[in-house]
Amino acid sequence: MSDHALHPVSTLRALASDLFEMTKPKVVLLMLITAWVGMALAPLGAVPWVPVLAGTVGIALLAAAGAAFNHILDQHIDQKMARTHRRPVATGRINPTLGFSFATTLTVSGFVVLFVLTNPLTAWLTLFSMVGYALVYTAWLKRSTPQNIVIGGLAGAMPPLLGWTAVTGSITGLPLLLVLIIFAWTPPHFWALAIHRKDDYAKANVPMMPVTHGVEFTRIQVWLYTWLLLAVSMLPVALGAMGGIYAAAALILGARFLQWSFRLLRGQRVDAAWATFKFSITYLLYLFLALLADRFLWHSVTSLISGS
Repeated sequence: MSDHALHPVSTLRALASDLFEMTKPKVVLLMLITAWVGMALAPLGAVPWVPVLAGTVGIALLAAAGAAFNHILDQHIDQKMARTHRRPVATGRINPTLGFSFATTLTVSGFVVLFVLTNPLTAWLTLFSMVGYALVYTAWLKRSTPQNIVIGGLAGAMPPLLGWTAVTGSITGLPLLLVLIIFAWTPPHFWALAIHRKDDYAKANVPMMPVTHGVEFTRIQVWLYTWLLLAVSMLPVALGAMGGIYAAAALILGARFLQWSFRLLRGQRVDAAWATFKFSITYLLYLFLALLADRFLWHSVTSLISGS
């Protein structure tokens, strides 16, 4: 008798754990944080709890679906890479057919939740974002061009807009600026990782920029795109949408990101690429928290001053 038959509970737990891993929960959480910021910045009176909760659940489900499809489509690539060779589908712990059924269930569930409990605009935008990541980026761009991250980055930049539309049902300028910030952040974020994992990508025959153009060229691109990110991050201030708290945070965080990318450019540390990659995550998290602090603290302070 097999161990699975002797221990059905542990088998179910292992299956649930593998399915959960397929959803890339840490990535989904970061996407939800940026979506929540989009919700919080929307001009609302009383909090519309149903759209907030439904938007959170629906966006999470569709983001998880995109991650699950990525596991399935990248099965053979993942098997060749040290960073991913232990993933559930790559190891065979999850059958691709089961994985596809799981991802499809997440997709349908997330779309229905958003369509019924938020609004059709958010449902369709979130679905298009998921398809853009799972099919356009994973199945096509990732395998065909070193500009895959630049072109495909829009799909991963959408959560602030999705959060905004979930509670407003409309599209305006501020959430589009937030999308632009994440869009500009994506290349230096992923190229730093690609430099760190260059040999992995080369072994898997994935045309990431360090593989096709070399590490030195990619370091320059990270440096240039970090400058672009700093400029883009100041647009909400320049256009009057954000105030002093956000402006200070964007400048400080941007300067720190430039410092790391300069160390990467100069090759001052062996682990500079990995350190730059890790800081890029911290950068995005703190930048979006600064958006909230600015909206709820800076505007309160300026309102008190102007009213006194």
